[in-house]
Amino acid sequence: MKRLEAAKRTIILQMSLIGLLFHTAVYVYVWINVYNDIMQLHMWRSFHRNGFILLAVEYFLLLLFFMGTYGGLRVGYLKAMDVFFSQVISLVFVNVISYFQIALLSLGFVTAYPLILMFIAQILISAVWIFISNRLYQQFFPPKKLLLISGGRPIEDILGKFATRRDKYNIVRCMRDDEGREALEREIVRGYDGVVLWDINTKLRNRLLKFCYSKSIRIYMMPKIPDIMIQGADKLHLFDTPILLTREYSMTIEQRVVKRAIDVVCSVILIVVTSPIMLITAVIIKLYDKGPVLYKQVRCTRDMKEFEILKFRSMRTDAEKDGVARLASKNDNRITPIGKFIRKVRIDELPQLFNILKGEMSFIGPRPERPEIIKKYQEDMPEFVFRTKVKAGLAGYAQIYGKYNTTPYDKLKLDLFYIENYSVWLDLKLMLLTLKILFQADSTEGIDENQVTAIKNEDKLEN
Repeated sequence: MKRLEAAKRTIILQMSLIGLLFHTAVYVYVWINVYNDIMQLHMWRSFHRNGFILLAVEYFLLLLFFMGTYGGLRVGYLKAMDVFFSQVISLVFVNVISYFQIALLSLGFVTAYPLILMFIAQILISAVWIFISNRLYQQFFPPKKLLLISGGRPIEDILGKFATRRDKYNIVRCMRDDEGREALEREIVRGYDGVVLWDINTKLRNRLLKFCYSKSIRIYMMPKIPDIMIQGADKLHLFDTPILLTREYSMTIEQRVVKRAIDVVCSVILIVVTSPIMLITAVIIKLYDKGPVLYKQVRCTRDMKEFEILKFRSMRTDAEKDGVARLASKNDNRITPIGKFIRKVRIDELPQLFNILKGEMSFIGPRPERPEIIKKYQEDMPEFVFRTKVKAGLAGYAQIYGKYNTTPYDKLKLDLFYIENYSVWLDLKLMLLTLKILFQADSTEGIDENQVTAIKNEDKLEN
């Protein structure tokens, strides 16, 4: 198994390098045949061999950074369309940076037409490269045969999620934890590629973990809240016994200062840049039904402190005339035609830049919830309040790696992953990833009709 995984990583690395080299080669070709002449015309000089090598290395490294951040190199791990979309986003960023580099070197703006043609060619290269890479990956690495061991909760949801990646996983048998440890251990060693431990008794889970570890069997485990809480723990070596320390504060004072500085600078810049968009949006909303432009709603931020969140109004003025708080559902008839558009492209969230500037929110953090919805969640899930250990955010871990209709329990886990693994680099990475999800429709998908707020009716959430 170890040799197989090493071979897999080697093949993926080689395929990734080949794709990056193709894109870089196209860029260098365009530079040599187009922009080198423009450089010579404007500056009476042109690039030679060493200059082209430097350009190629720079372009390659930029591509490597953005594709590594967005997942554009994760062939076999992500769906083919996700990899393709990530590569397109990465190419947009790198090519825009390259254009401004060319403009600076040429002492003025130059035609972008060759770069646009180059971008189209690179999209075609990405499509062909991903198709070939996926075929090779599936040929060499068929889906893993997995054994699912579950507890008392229904397994339809997790089976459905694994079914979306039949190219990678194949759950061939399901067992319940009440069948007994010995029966489970006998089944585990019957040649499965891995074991999925889903919501089972903690004592039994720990025993099965040790058993699988001793047999070098791969484990896919759905973490419980305490598992995530200790992820960010400090490792102490005060004695000859290892100690894990979980702190009472999620962030150090230095981290808070840097995070606040980033929020202030970025919010001011974005308010200036997006002010024309906000002005046009406000005028259109006002002209549509003469109602208020902004929608204000009480939400909770750090330490359950309440504040008024600002949004452009996307629903009818009587959307909640009965006084009941509810999330938007699929095809919600309360949303106006203008509201559908501004929600789809996230324009409705722009006024929250002022919440960030005021210090009520941050760019990255758990999305703020309404007090009454938090109370509703806490009836089944007291730990939901853990999300308020940090300031609420415009976007968060749960929004980037989840969906609008992800259950609160899973959102809590994702948000705790962020809280317990916080770093400035993680914030910057999530800010970049937020730009990607702006173009993904499933991240704004409404909740299902069989859900109450965002909790599925049949779910019995773990305490």
